[in-house]
Amino acid sequence: MSQEQRLVVDRVVTPDGVVDDARVLVADGQVVAVEPTAATNERDVAADGGPEHRLAGWLVPGFVDIHCHGGGGADLASADPDEIRRAIAFHRKHGTTTSYASLVSARPERLEAQIAALVPLVEAGELAGIHLEGPYLSPLHRGAHDPDTLATPTSDGIARLLDAGRGHIRMVTLAPELSGGLAAVEQLVAAGVTVAFGHSDADELMLREALAAGATVATHLFNAMRPIHHREPGPVPRLLTDDRVTVELICDGFHLHPDVIAMAIEVAGPERAALVTDAMLAAGVADGDYQLGGLDVAVTDGQARLVEPDGSLGSIAGSTLTMAAAFEQVVAVGVAIPDAARMGAGTPARSQGLDGVGEIRPGARADFCLVDDAGRLQRVMRAGSWL
Repeated sequence: MSQEQRLVVDRVVTPDGVVDDARVLVADGQVVAVEPTAATNERDVAADGGPEHRLAGWLVPGFVDIHCHGGGGADLASADPDEIRRAIAFHRKHGTTTSYASLVSARPERLEAQIAALVPLVEAGELAGIHLEGPYLSPLHRGAHDPDTLATPTSDGIARLLDAGRGHIRMVTLAPELSGGLAAVEQLVAAGVTVAFGHSDADELMLREALAAGATVATHLFNAMRPIHHREPGPVPRLLTDDRVTVELICDGFHLHPDVIAMAIEVAGPERAALVTDAMLAAGVADGDYQLGGLDVAVTDGQARLVEPDGSLGSIAGSTLTMAAAFEQVVAVGVAIPDAARMGAGTPARSQGLDGVGEIRPGARADFCLVDDAGRLQRVMRAGSWL
């Protein structure tokens, strides 16, 4: 084994609970051990001679973002691998050590080209997978998706996209009420793809059918779906209460009111509520005019909205959020740091079957975020290297 790094930390969040005054041993980019400092044989420490670093605060797993379109002025839908890497690097600096590249709706040829640009980066381990947010979405809840690119799912169309992804399309968001929607859910699940319910006008009955067919994720809960009504509940209550479903939450204080965030976490619990950014390329850069999926977007005070033909502002167009900011936001609404850590890492990783990330335990990749008592990010480690 190579020389170990030894991190002595005030508190470490592990799958089994919080270890106070802990020593974390790291070698070859992986976690070797997590133990109280009192349990460590000091003679073994001295004999190994590895460097020991003392860190104040909480060590939590590196964040896992399963819904992200870009950041730092760079678009994950770009055909330029260097631009894609800039977006990845931006989010890593803000704590995202594992990420999916999310693509908005596009015509088949363009979507296949975008997928082709991402596949080598997944194969190289820079990305964990590809998420298609469309094109099988409801025109009634299309959000920031070009209506001319929306489609109804067909077996051949899905197979074409999956072939382009070479096994790296890991999640697809779709509206199950579309013609062929339930068959599409079954086809994707059979291919090992996670199906996310979203951008949908489905009611609670259609949602039940989609869950029975194998859908297991709710894309940005509350947004781009029917709202709750006391006589027509729509999909939200079941998504919040069904143990099969992981619910994405965009916790930027704009997509969801803090009271709604707190309610959703209370109902679903941190084991089913997953923080995501849904970030577009304007995350981390100045307000101004941008594009998302070929549509004009105006960012004002960090809030992204479509620009309508008459110049007015329309639907929310993704976010300018980082996982670090989302983590700090949920801590601010009263979520304990261990629960926030689960929502920011363990829950999204588990929802996608990602092994070896999202947890601090022996054998996992050494991906860490160091945060203070208010949840503010201090440092980031990925695969054993500080960023």
